Amino acid sequence: MLDPAADARFREMRETARSIFLRTLEHASIFNRFQQHVNCERGILRVCEDLYDLQSYSRVLVISLGKAGHTMVEALTAQVGTSIEGIVASSLQPVSQVAGFRYFHGGHPTPNAESMQAATAILRAVESQPASALVIFLISGGGSSIVEKPIDDEILLDDLIATYRVLVHSGAPIAEINTVRKHLSAVKGGRLAQAAFPAQQVSLLVSDVPDTTPDALASGPTMPDSTSVEDCYRISEKYELLKQFPHSTRELFERHAIEETPKSDDPVFHKSRWWTILSNQSAIEEASTVAERAGFIVHIDNSCDDWDYEKAAEYLLTKVRELRKQFSPVCLITGGEVTVKVTNGGVGGRNQQFALVCADKIAGENITVLSAGTDGVDGNSTAAGAVVDGSTIERARSTGLDATAALGKFDAYPFFSALGDTIETGPTGNNLRDLRILLAF
Repeated sequence: MLDPAADARFREMRETARSIFLRTLEHASIFNRFQQHVNCERGILRVCEDLYDLQSYSRVLVISLGKAGHTMVEALTAQVGTSIEGIVASSLQPVSQVAGFRYFHGGHPTPNAESMQAATAILRAVESQPASALVIFLISGGGSSIVEKPIDDEILLDDLIATYRVLVHSGAPIAEINTVRKHLSAVKGGRLAQAAFPAQQVSLLVSDVPDTTPDALASGPTMPDSTSVEDCYRISEKYELLKQFPHSTRELFERHAIEETPKSDDPVFHKSRWWTILSNQSAIEEASTVAERAGFIVHIDNSCDDWDYEKAAEYLLTKVRELRKQFSPVCLITGGEVTVKVTNGGVGGRNQQFALVCADKIAGENITVLSAGTDGVDGNSTAAGAVVDGSTIERARSTGLDATAALGKFDAYPFFSALGDTIETGPTGNNLRDLRILLAF
């Protein structure tokens, strides 16, 4: 049983970790970044270093897709005004819609019927644009499933959903998952830009992928594809995907019938520009500033991006213990994502699974670990993530909770919910990958 003083100390550190995460979400907001990088005066739109005379175009069409689809349109209209029009496809239902925009409620993490309807509507809209038009693409994470149309008509919705589930649960990092998605899609891997050619195009990105692979965002619908068909075949072998894929998808691989996506030398990209407005690095920088203001010595280490969650936990806990020997109090911040190969169907997500494996390793120590998604959703749960500390295992035992069983069943959400240690933000309308915050003193 924890003594009152220790219990109060642990509780204070859990709340501090929560506060750092929530303040980071406030500062790394889409509206803040649009105010800095996007504005419009006298009909001249500035996007970072580029200028567009909106009055010189025969039409300005806006296509917004991803979890932040609605938020990005709101932020753009706040700068440009309400004269623009277009299509929004998001997995979130907004309280109110922006006038002039047609909305689709796409699925995530797997596509739904509206995902396919959205893709069809977007393709029709951009294919009709002449060279004198400007198409503004607003792209955020989750777009891979929110807007989707298979490249092969033989892949029906049920098979598409099954294919996505195999990929999501394969344990592969997001860049590899999206490599396969791109080559199976009529809208990914630069094919949306191909459809919009010859119109002028500019893409504003709110990124939930590694900064080194921007074309992995929403599977790169408007960017040259840096991956290849051969990568798809290699990934399918590496993760033994073919035996899990439905027949229609498997058959494309077996026949080697997958078509290549447009590359950087394709003329369709000659009138295209891309700007990252927000990324995981933005969130890391904001979290670092917040933690420093709270009195912590901050260290950033993104070495474990896309690592298996258990390996990442071991690495980061070793790191924060080493830092604690030199500094106190110390805050270790790391971004990106960890991977989890799901073998059972519990309720949770990679952040809660990571936090739970950390809980056992730090039992009794003055270490606090928070792991959460900036989109507010972790896996198939309603939480963004969870926070653990040296008291978590003891508190769980005192209430009859079994951490080992929850970990083995990939059922972390009920465990943390019972302890009151979930991070509940609701969908944030933003998506900058995950943050892990480790505090030690």
